Amino acid sequence: MKKIAVIGLGYVGLPLGLNFARAGAKVIGLDIDPEKVKALNAGQSYIKHISEGDVAEAVADGRFMASNDFSLVKSEAVDAVIICVPTPLTKQREPDISFILDTGREVSPYLQRGMVVILESTTFPGTTDEYLRLVLEKESGLVAGKDFYLAFSPEREDPGNPGSRVSEVPKVIGGLTPECLKKAMEIYGVAVKNLVPVSSCRTAEAVKLLENIFRSVNIALVNELKTVYAAMDIDIWEVIEAAKTKPFGFMPFYPGPGLGGHCIPIDPFYLTWKAREYGQTTRFIELAGEVNTRMPEYVLERTIEALNLQGKALKGSKVLVVGLAYKADVDDERESPSYHLMDLLAKYGAEVSYYDPYIPVIKVTREHPHWAGTKSVEWDEETVRGFDACVIATAHKVINWEELAKWCGLIIDTRNAMAGVKTAPNQVWKA
Repeated sequence: MKKIAVIGLGYVGLPLGLNFARAGAKVIGLDIDPEKVKALNAGQSYIKHISEGDVAEAVADGRFMASNDFSLVKSEAVDAVIICVPTPLTKQREPDISFILDTGREVSPYLQRGMVVILESTTFPGTTDEYLRLVLEKESGLVAGKDFYLAFSPEREDPGNPGSRVSEVPKVIGGLTPECLKKAMEIYGVAVKNLVPVSSCRTAEAVKLLENIFRSVNIALVNELKTVYAAMDIDIWEVIEAAKTKPFGFMPFYPGPGLGGHCIPIDPFYLTWKAREYGQTTRFIELAGEVNTRMPEYVLERTIEALNLQGKALKGSKVLVVGLAYKADVDDERESPSYHLMDLLAKYGAEVSYYDPYIPVIKVTREHPHWAGTKSVEWDEETVRGFDACVIATAHKVINWEELAKWCGLIIDTRNAMAGVKTAPNQVWKA
């Protein structure tokens, strides 16, 4: 039985650890948050799309335990350590790999000969074989590729997609040496069906960046076309629906109020930063960032326009933002464009509230701490009728859009959620 230590029990590490446990491995989940550790060992889940039944079963069977004691890496003689920690940007939009390096320092005193260390956190090429490697070697006294094995394998989580399973999604793996690659593939082979080996850690790091940059650029394209077509009185959503009937050469992407989540708004700029080291520019990435970042302002403009048509000013109007999560059917609001939209609405004098069935209270965030403690309003006719406008920012499937059409006289729809719902003329504005 393989013993795996997964460090970082968030949206990547927890499903990965549970998948290894289901495959028969013994998993030690390590996290610095004592509340997470306590909840998991009690069989509880703090992530919406991960069932408590899955957690409780893995814990009861002795295949999964959570802890904040990194020495278990040594005392439990684990075969592999998989690092799944955040990689944010600084305020200057530069990569912050401090979580990776701090984790390396925490675990390195407990590394043993023959162990496999794998990084899954999205980062720039060179992080694994330069930065993480140096930390691990310095603190442990061991040599990567000789005494222990080092690899990178990008996470491919798709929260909110019930068809996305860790065991089914092909796993890209790059090793520091051919033997490192072999050992890493042996580890993932326990729990993942399709392994995709590449020539190096840097190649694997570049693969993940390409995947996320591809999405960022294409979302920016449809966001820009949304504004252009709206000026021509053409519905971008109708255009996309028709275009995607083409069986070749086209892949549908959809516009929205901006980008959110911990990947698409952040990861492309890891490459932008690294490219400067080589005297290269990344104009597509930067332009896409500009277009996507401007989307909350476009939604604001449409909201003002819609209110004006009803003889109302934004200042003093009560506005409900429907959906705080960054995407539908998840409880993750990291980097959500809803925050930016709420800030803009409040800046111009609106009384702003939000509704999200999955986020009852806003927790403290780094960029928007002023919203901490704000509670979601109730979803009932009396409450919703009290708003001058409702802005749909996230189209959760559990929200009753027919009720919204009955209760709210002015709806600004950024997600095409009201398509197919009977509404009055000028009641719905797409943005």
